[in-house]
Amino acid sequence: MRETWKLVVVFALVAAASPVMAQGKRKVIIDQDSIGPGGSDMQAILSLVNSPDTEVLGICVVTGDGWRDEEVQHTLRLMEIVGRTDIPVVPGAEFPLVNRKETIAQWEKLYGKVAYQGAWNFAVGFPVHGPKEIPPMPEGAPTTKASSEDAAHFLVRMVRKYPHEVTIYAAGPMTDLALAIGIDPEFPGLTKELIMMAGSINPQSDIAEFRLNAKREFNFWMDPEASHAVLHAKWPRFVLTTVDISVKTHFTKPLIDEIRRGTSASAQYVGKYAQASGDMDFLWDELAAIAWLDPSIVTKWEKLYVDVNLDRGASYGETLVWAEGNQPGLGESLVDVQVDLDRDKFYRGFVELMKRPTPKPGKASP
Repeated sequence: MRETWKLVVVFALVAAASPVMAQGKRKVIIDQDSIGPGGSDMQAILSLVNSPDTEVLGICVVTGDGWRDEEVQHTLRLMEIVGRTDIPVVPGAEFPLVNRKETIAQWEKLYGKVAYQGAWNFAVGFPVHGPKEIPPMPEGAPTTKASSEDAAHFLVRMVRKYPHEVTIYAAGPMTDLALAIGIDPEFPGLTKELIMMAGSINPQSDIAEFRLNAKREFNFWMDPEASHAVLHAKWPRFVLTTVDISVKTHFTKPLIDEIRRGTSASAQYVGKYAQASGDMDFLWDELAAIAWLDPSIVTKWEKLYVDVNLDRGASYGETLVWAEGNQPGLGESLVDVQVDLDRDKFYRGFVELMKRPTPKPGKASP
């Protein structure tokens, strides 16, 4: 009888604790240019979806590394593969606010070639294509559908529903966030924080793209006007993962092999589509995501004022930074910039998140 009562007490405690644990999950909206299958964009999404400590309210998809409509299909399929079709996939901006492929082509005649232009000059395994074309998908086409709501309105609605509780994780061009600010100027202040992968200050790299054009970074560059709007908004907290710290990471073959040994759906997905891509095998977006989950990964920080150059000259879209006291004082954001990391701890966390089973909808953290 005594053992029976012990079991009753244990089950009662677990039942009472479950709602508390569910409430304790960290609410996050992912805003991502999610080209796929595999790659940094998708692995960052998996990092946040697979964490037992997060409640992913939605995945907003913006044109960046690929065109929005193609990225939406890859994201829907990823959610099917890992069993999280309950997470809405929300189409975002198809084009930047002002910048266009055609205007950059004219700019290049004056100032030289831009090596990487995302959807405008790059496609995974297929020729460069237009915004409405969706090439065959190696992972299979999804059967689920995207949300009928647009990303900007979704972002505003969620922070209004959960004021000061929602983290925005942004790892693509800033168009969706700028549009949300245009709809509701109070949007930034109603978030909990903004976690962003973007910007380049002074990366130490032998790669010509960063060594010779140190301050050009794709996420800021593709939509400079949107980046400027976001960097001038008043976020309660603003964390920036730049090229500078990202190039200290590498997605090596041993890491890929370790993930391939996992049996979860996400491990099999990453193992199937991952490739160590030589000089450009950096874990850009994954670092921003995992350092948010475990800030102890970052061992050195710096507070800097950050903006983007809107001059249509040679420096258009480049990152501008100032130490406190040297900024122009025109509303630039003071940002917590990551400088250095515990690489081994980051790699361990990354591999663990890729290998772990994806939490089921509504399940509390163990």
